[in-house]
Amino acid sequence: MLIPELFTKGRPVFSFEFFLPKAPEDMGKFKETVRELKALGPDFVTITYGAGGSGRAQTVETAGMIKAELGIETASHLTCVAHTKAEVEAVLTRLKTLRIENIVALRGDAPKDGSALPVHQRELPYAADLVRLIKARGGFAMAVAGYPEKHPESPSPEADLKRLKEKADAGGDWVITQLFFDNKDYFDFVRRARAAGVTRPIVPGIMPVTGFAQTKRFTEMCGAKLPPELLAGLAPIAEDKEAVVRFGVDWATRQCRALLAGGAPGIHFYTLNRSHSTEKVLENLRRG
Repeated sequence: MLIPELFTKGRPVFSFEFFLPKAPEDMGKFKETVRELKALGPDFVTITYGAGGSGRAQTVETAGMIKAELGIETASHLTCVAHTKAEVEAVLTRLKTLRIENIVALRGDAPKDGSALPVHQRELPYAADLVRLIKARGGFAMAVAGYPEKHPESPSPEADLKRLKEKADAGGDWVITQLFFDNKDYFDFVRRARAAGVTRPIVPGIMPVTGFAQTKRFTEMCGAKLPPELLAGLAPIAEDKEAVVRFGVDWATRQCRALLAGGAPGIHFYTLNRSHSTEKVLENLRRG
């Protein structure tokens, strides 16, 4: 099934992102989590790729396993920061063999060991180049990334939006945003994207808060901000893990309700490979 078809059904599309288990012994727990969230009836799930494609083979095989063994439509992340065109072509061939039809096409983070070539020496320097290659290959639908608060490396929101337009024009079928906690940033981003000519569905990416320090770390990494109201609510309970989780579920529920009411085509949950918070938020949304 090509995922863009879901956005024509006139209902919200719900999806989950999982990150690749770091060790083989973690795969059992990973499968358990995926099965728990499968019970919620997600429209599809995505599986991350690892910095510089460090988990390339495992990501591809895990995507195939989720679809074939667990029966969930799966979009495999694919990055190009450290790959040649030939390497990407080999990945696409394997994905086809595994009957994976959907890809989240990203530039990706450079390997921490510094092995990535300088931008001007790469065969696929940017995500748009990867999208063009996949589009030319044919047979895949693609999500591309959007940044409501701009990509941390972008010199300006305008430059970042230009990159998004390029990715959409190259063949991106829908947009998944980076996580954010202030809905104003999402709605402003959608407004600016539409004015720039981006017509694809723009799905907000939501990560329920499950830990104060962890949330601060994630937002610093991706250039997102924590609204004063969120910080004020978390500060007094920062050391109470259960209270933080409850607060995070409540915040994410209210955030998602407002997003859907404002016209968002669905919600993409960053699960952190945990089921509890995402399960509670989605149950709240479906209760109305």
